[in-house]
Amino acid sequence: MKSMKLKREIIDEIHKHVLDEYPYECCGIVTGNELGQTVHLCENIQNKLHAEDPSTYVRDSRTAYFIERKVFDRIVSSAQEKGEHVIAFYHSHPEHEAYFSEEDLAVQTVFGEPEFPDSLQMVVSVMSNKIHDVKCFVWDSDNKSFIVLKDYC
Repeated sequence: MKSMKLKREIIDEIHKHVLDEYPYECCGIVTGNELGQTVHLCENIQNKLHAEDPSTYVRDSRTAYFIERKVFDRIVSSAQEKGEHVIAFYHSHPEHEAYFSEEDLAVQTVFGEPEFPDSLQMVVSVMSNKIHDVKCFVWDSDNKSFIVLKDYC
C-alpha cells in the first residue's frame, strides 16, 4: 500500500482532538481505504503509567504518549477484517514544534523497522492552545528513518 493522503475532514477531526486534550499529548490512528477514512481517538495512558511506575515511565503525558496495546490491536484487527489499512498514526506536541523525535522513532519502530511502513506519521504542534504546525512523515527504508512528506497534512 502506498501512503494515502489524509482527507480534510479527517485532519479537522484530529485538530479537534489535539485541542481537546491540550496541554497533554493526544494520540490516535486513522484507518480506511480508497472509499473512506476513520479517525480512532485513542486515550493517552502515559499519565497513568507514569503515576504507577515513574522510574520506568519517566515522562508524563505533557511530553509523551502511550496507546494501550489491546486497544491498538483491536483497532488494527477491526480494520483488517473490513479490508482497510492503517493509514496514519498521529500525536501532538504541546508547546513544541512538529518534528519526529528520537522517542517517536523508538515508539514506531521494532528492531529498526516500523510495524506499518506505509502508514503516515502525523505530528501536530500546538502552542498556547492553537494549532501551530502540522507535519506528516513517511518511512524511508533506504535511510532507515522517517522523512517529512510535503503536502500530506
